[in-house]
Amino acid sequence: MQVENITNQNIKQKFQSVIENREEVYHKLAALSVEPEYNPRTGRPLKPNWLKVGLTGGDVLYSIKKDLREKKLYTVCEEARCPNISACWNTGTATFMIMGDVCTRGCRFCHIKTGNPAGLLDAEEPFKVAESIKTMNLSYAVITMVDRDDLPDGGSHHISKTIESIHKENPNTRVEILAGDFRGQESSIQEIVHAGRGLDVFAHNIETVRRLSPRVRDARAKYDQSLTVLANALKIGPKGMFTKSAIMLGLGETFDEVEESMHDLRNVGVEIITIGQYLQPTPKHLTVKRFVHPDEFEFWKQVAKKMGFKAVASGPLVRSSYKASELFPEVTKY
Repeated sequence: MQVENITNQNIKQKFQSVIENREEVYHKLAALSVEPEYNPRTGRPLKPNWLKVGLTGGDVLYSIKKDLREKKLYTVCEEARCPNISACWNTGTATFMIMGDVCTRGCRFCHIKTGNPAGLLDAEEPFKVAESIKTMNLSYAVITMVDRDDLPDGGSHHISKTIESIHKENPNTRVEILAGDFRGQESSIQEIVHAGRGLDVFAHNIETVRRLSPRVRDARAKYDQSLTVLANALKIGPKGMFTKSAIMLGLGETFDEVEESMHDLRNVGVEIITIGQYLQPTPKHLTVKRFVHPDEFEFWKQVAKKMGFKAVASGPLVRSSYKASELFPEVTKY
């Protein structure tokens, strides 16, 4: 791996680094990174051993899947063939994507279909999701969404109805929303964070570092707008609500840029962060620039803790909602 590519201090530092002996540490970490090699037949990158994890099963997983199929209900965990499915489901956590499977945005890392849903919504969806959570006996539910720029409120009313249904059917279940930016509309954020008895976690991902954001995300998903959304959610949300965000590594970021983004998140009050490896969904999507070694993920976990993040999940297979219920109990608001 070309060490200078990721140790290059190509940003004007606007933060006080918490990393000692940065240059020495950076060179050691850079040497651990693996530059992708490609399968000549499929054109897909060959994964290092630490990313070769098969799907696991078990009685709990089988039983839940059986009940869901009988009710014609599905989770993002299954649709995305997430390797962490058993680990999460066994801790009483699952993720549901609402408002359809067509997104109005076209981020270059994401495999979700892009198009115009023309305002269509399933009016029964809030009840279906609540019923699914009850069937799975979840203690913690993550609701994620496609961006819906075709709707004036970005879908916030539908989301709030879903939260209300979940709370009604599952009074003891904590709810986390992994939300879009709603074009920065504070009224949409207000409706969501105070839905039902109030939200437990408002998550919105910046996805990558500032420099790469215009290339990685849809042009409407601006880096500073995402920071403002997180800041506003915390400002207007219930007293005990937390904000959360995620960063992918392996897109061409430098070490300084990663630390800068973590500082940006802390500066707007984010207390929960997840850091994971970017994996190219198809050959049409952005290529992986490097496979990040597990030791580097552990390094960033320790850096995040030094910065004051109260809960951190950092690892090659970590995704936005990875063991979300286990991150929450680590946090004490006051």
